[in-house]
Amino acid sequence: MSEINKIGLIVVVTGLSGSGKSSALKSLEDNGFLAIDNLPVQLLAKFLAIRKESGDFIRIAVGMDARETELMAHYEDAFTQSREMGYELRLLFLEANDQVLVKRFSETRRPHPLAPDGGLTAAINEERQRLAPLREIADLIIDTSKIKAPTLREMVLERFVQAQNRRNLAVEVLSFGFKNGLPPEADLMLDVRFLPNPFYIEKLRSLDGRDERVSDYVLSFKETADFLEKLLDLLFFLLPLYQREGKSYLTIAVGCTGGQHRSVAIACYLWDRLKDSFPGSLMLRHRDIV
Repeated sequence: MSEINKIGLIVVVTGLSGSGKSSALKSLEDNGFLAIDNLPVQLLAKFLAIRKESGDFIRIAVGMDARETELMAHYEDAFTQSREMGYELRLLFLEANDQVLVKRFSETRRPHPLAPDGGLTAAINEERQRLAPLREIADLIIDTSKIKAPTLREMVLERFVQAQNRRNLAVEVLSFGFKNGLPPEADLMLDVRFLPNPFYIEKLRSLDGRDERVSDYVLSFKETADFLEKLLDLLFFLLPLYQREGKSYLTIAVGCTGGQHRSVAIACYLWDRLKDSFPGSLMLRHRDIV
């Protein structure tokens, strides 16, 4: 049955400890799902009954695994009750080979839930056997042995999140003045103090980069045009890569001496060029203009 005929979509994320369940759950949360990790299986139906009262289509991602001692005894009843209430329930099972799992636990130094005091290999085998019935009924099984977190994220989103519902990268173009300190939120920082400074043009000194006269002056130089051409090529190359890596927010900070003329004009130009071709949200802010 399609989602249109359902009141909600539940993605149960389960599988072996260390296989990437937290990353998968987080990717769904970042794209509009209400995410709950380690929910006791016997509470699932009660929780969904409460959410059903909202009347809106609900997307929920639930992490369930070997930490829940009652999972295997009650998952069938819980899943059946959820579907009977009108929810579409899908099961994502993550796994990896023993060698990779042992390496991941060694690197993170976290205890395995079935072996808090050691015996890692035996615990992995026991968990694999215990969760085998869930693997049998899974809608999607992903072996993360040879894939990285961004690839896992993309695989999960391709299966469970429609493209039009994915949360895009939010970009802020920020102008600032170096004399007032560096913006701590900056991800990419550009220094445009090499450009001719309108401050030394008396008729432009009291204006700022939002004024067309200042903007025209800053943009009139060949070095400005060359710089912007190369910069836009770089940004159009980088932004999709940041999006693919799962970054939610990106601040492009453009700085000049006082944050009034050159940085403002360049920030406005970048915002204007990006706004029609960038799929995510795009903001413009001038930190040092009162």
